[in-house]
Amino acid sequence: MENIDVMVLRTLRDWRGAGKRALLATVVRTWGSSPRPVGSIMALAEDGSVVGSVSGGCIEDDLIYRHTRAYSGKEAGHQIPSGPPSFVKYGVTADEAHRFGLPCGGTLELLLEFDPDPGALQALVQALEQGRLMRRTVQLDSGAVSLAPAEAPQELSMAGGALVNTFGPEYRMLLIGAGQLTEYLATMALFSGFAVTVCDPREEYRGSWSVAGARVVSEMPDDVVTAFNADRRSCVVALTHDPKLDDLALLEALKTDAFYVGAIGSRRNNDARHQRMMEHFELTAADLQRLRGPIGIYIGSKTPAEIAVSIMAEILAVKNGVTLPRDMEVAAAKNQRAVLANDAGALVCGTAGDR
Repeated sequence: MENIDVMVLRTLRDWRGAGKRALLATVVRTWGSSPRPVGSIMALAEDGSVVGSVSGGCIEDDLIYRHTRAYSGKEAGHQIPSGPPSFVKYGVTADEAHRFGLPCGGTLELLLEFDPDPGALQALVQALEQGRLMRRTVQLDSGAVSLAPAEAPQELSMAGGALVNTFGPEYRMLLIGAGQLTEYLATMALFSGFAVTVCDPREEYRGSWSVAGARVVSEMPDDVVTAFNADRRSCVVALTHDPKLDDLALLEALKTDAFYVGAIGSRRNNDARHQRMMEHFELTAADLQRLRGPIGIYIGSKTPAEIAVSIMAEILAVKNGVTLPRDMEVAAAKNQRAVLANDAGALVCGTAGDR
């Protein structure tokens, strides 16, 4: 589950806990092209506040118009929505598809749940914040909700008079080093739906950190990685260029199920890192296959912002199960183009020169 869905559920919980009327809309079926996939959710409060989305915006506008008028009593004969969940379809005709901004031929069906129980929402949000994968079952005839731990993510399903949707914890990113490159990467990760933790035991770097929303910790990287308890929805990226810090983090990260483990540095630095780990920490070439470096995709990046874009693109590709062409890998692309490495005696840094 993406961070936006956690935010939807958390906001809906807060609305209901404050006594506001609200509904939860879930995309349960689509036909043809659809702007949002099955399982997408949004919440709508009685005052018209919305979080999340089920389309490009036009369907949200229609739901806001219809339901806020009903809540306010301005629409004659339209009762305040309540009771068991109900289904609504959009885009059935070409005219509706045009009206609601759906792609040509696109149709989607929503399930609307009215005034979800705040206690059940609190239990779900709390489980997600604790890093648990949860299955939420809604009885279509009554709206009754039950929660249970899930072993693995599953597609939304409707069978036996119930809707079953699996919600998982947020994707998480642990960044080692609080420098300028980390600030750009953390910003991109946050708006891409990751919960971000930054580790740097160096006070001079932590003191100038300026990205709101990222948690900053000061313990040594190996201890932080261990406590982070990385799973298949986590990634660990080392960005300090200091082997005493980066290597400690990477050694622990390689023991986890993190979907992405990588470190900044040039081709030469990457080779030296592998050599150190094999000579001093008894890792094998097979152990290091998961270690990515030089990280990012090749876009000719030079500035910290551009390098952060290339790293974030690679992380998202791995997260989404996309195999990138080999000529997009930094090392392969530079070797193919005969890009010179930094001078052996020069200070190597991932924000300039060779990566």
